[in-house]
Amino acid sequence: MRNDKPTFRKILTTLFIFHVVLFSLMSSKALAGGTIKIDDTHSVSLGMGLRSSLNRVENAAPNGTSDSKDFALDNMRLYISGQLLENTTFEFNTDYEAGAAEDLRVLDAVIKIAFNDLFNVWTGRFLPPSDRSNLDGPYYLNAWDFPFVQKYPAIFAGRDDGLAIWGQVGSGMFKYQVGAFEGTGDIAGGPNQSDSLLYAGRLTLNLLDPEPGYYNSSTYYGSKDVFAIGLVMMSQKDAVGTAATPGDFNGWNVDLLAEKNLNGAGVATIEGAYYDYDGDNVAFYSGTGDGPEGTGYFVLGSFLLPNKIGSGPLAGQLQPMVRYQEFSNEGLATGDHTRLDLAVSHIINGHNARISLTYSMDESAAKVDTDMIKLGYQFQI
Repeated sequence: MRNDKPTFRKILTTLFIFHVVLFSLMSSKALAGGTIKIDDTHSVSLGMGLRSSLNRVENAAPNGTSDSKDFALDNMRLYISGQLLENTTFEFNTDYEAGAAEDLRVLDAVIKIAFNDLFNVWTGRFLPPSDRSNLDGPYYLNAWDFPFVQKYPAIFAGRDDGLAIWGQVGSGMFKYQVGAFEGTGDIAGGPNQSDSLLYAGRLTLNLLDPEPGYYNSSTYYGSKDVFAIGLVMMSQKDAVGTAATPGDFNGWNVDLLAEKNLNGAGVATIEGAYYDYDGDNVAFYSGTGDGPEGTGYFVLGSFLLPNKIGSGPLAGQLQPMVRYQEFSNEGLATGDHTRLDLAVSHIINGHNARISLTYSMDESAAKVDTDMIKLGYQFQI
């Protein structure tokens, strides 16, 4: 029997600290958007995000023949950020980790030093320069589920410990992001006995409206017109395998986002990405059924209908979406993993409030077909 007491205490402790920070600052001047101003150069912003879903998966019940029917807490995040100095800010976020542990983990813990648009330094735990989906995070994707063809290494939820330098031209018309990260650490029995670092870089070119900042989104729901191309490379020596048989990891991808507001007729979005991974034929990615070597891609199309349906605070726009993913194994693993997602979302308040219904047809590399239905809701402030 699982003992829930440690988890319950940790959750209570985290919530207690969150509320202590909140109420201890209530005497300061509070600004709109959850920002509490302490003085001219110090402020704290608070927020939260929640994603939960009801899932029905074919033949996934314990008896192996019935469909599973499960409620899932996909994400529960507490956001804390603020200004430390005139040019220095911080970000500290936590996230719920599903599974046997059911624990709250450090998601982001990063110090950000902004010298100017062309030169910024981030250090701590955060998203490395990587593909658009990873820099979206789950709350800013166009689909509900993260694409399984994205297989870059990470500590947790796409994050890693390290340092990055990034900058932008034209308020985000062109962006560069480069950094060094822990990657596969020098653990006992692991391949990285020489303690090599993981190096990552991304270049982004926007041909229409700019996308300012380090992060991005996979849809802007018509607030801007986007045609963006991204190129990513990651590399780490002795990152896969074992201490006796290490291998290098090299990966790259290209991604594209095209979105057009049709002036009252709706918003059309097309997104795609192609990935290539090389793992020296020595190891497997745990838990995915796919090998560290191979190529993958996804293509996605969606259309945000112009008219709102419903009334009151839950009124919103419907957004049909289709996405196809395929990963082709090479090296030690064989076979192709494919999935087709058909979805419709009720967009209430952009990325801050939406409800999504997704039907997925998945075929594993072992040629096992599985149908899945997911009803998810997302809210954040």
